[in-house]
Amino acid sequence: MKINDIFLATLVAVIWGVNFTVIKIGLEQIPPVLFSAFRFAVVAIPAVFFIPFPKTSFWNVLGVGIILGVIKFSLLFIAMDIGVSAGLASLLLQAQVLFTIILSFILFRETLTSNQIIGLIIAFLGFSFFFFNQGSNVTLLGLILMILAAFSWALANTIIKKMGDVNLLHFMVWVSLIPPIPLAALSYFMETDTPITLLMSTTMSTWLAILYVGFISTLLAFSIWAKLIKSYTSATVTPFALLIPVAGMLTSSIVLGEQLDLLEMLGAFLVMLGLIFCVLGQRILRLLKSVKQQQ
Repeated sequence: MKINDIFLATLVAVIWGVNFTVIKIGLEQIPPVLFSAFRFAVVAIPAVFFIPFPKTSFWNVLGVGIILGVIKFSLLFIAMDIGVSAGLASLLLQAQVLFTIILSFILFRETLTSNQIIGLIIAFLGFSFFFFNQGSNVTLLGLILMILAAFSWALANTIIKKMGDVNLLHFMVWVSLIPPIPLAALSYFMETDTPITLLMSTTMSTWLAILYVGFISTLLAFSIWAKLIKSYTSATVTPFALLIPVAGMLTSSIVLGEQLDLLEMLGAFLVMLGLIFCVLGQRILRLLKSVKQQQ
């Protein structure tokens, strides 16, 4: 990769890692489902008036809009609101990598390599630590919601994977048009019947959180990521996503003062190790083989 593109890929990972702390700040004044509705509204409007509809089926846009926009983000935001720290959320959501691999094996008959199998086992072992150790950073309900959010993301990935060559920036803008109305309706009956009044009474930090999550984390970061995916192979770009939980946990520690206990750190280490095996396993083996041959 070119130096500039390495910088851009790293920047996207940092933006997405910081995103979890920003969400946590935004949730201090706005309930989770309503926050998610506003997040997608600022992405879609006015962008849909200037960006053409993507060259794919309307049902693909609707499906991803509901699964990713309504279900996944609602589960994520509710989990962070009721009992998952920003740092752990950035890590636990990466279970989508594991679920995507499993779904691709089931739906597309993709072969599971030995490295991926090892990585899946290690990562799921890491997740088990959180089920048996609920503390200040994660509750059992929050953990279950995070796992369901990751699975929803994986389902959306399978739809996107099946679409073929589609402009992902155009696609995400139009996908963002789907969630606001159903999310606003859910929020009206479940959270607050005065959403506009609530929004108008929020502080500048909440407005900045909405703008960051909408424009920087979604439009800017996703457009850069899509450009990199088109310029390089997935195997070259996707490993940078492993930096997301690192940036997420570091940011939450600095900004929010979140600290992991010993079992949480061990679980986080095993999850990261499993993800590394799944994403970089083949490269690691080739490197070790090359070093051995040189000796």
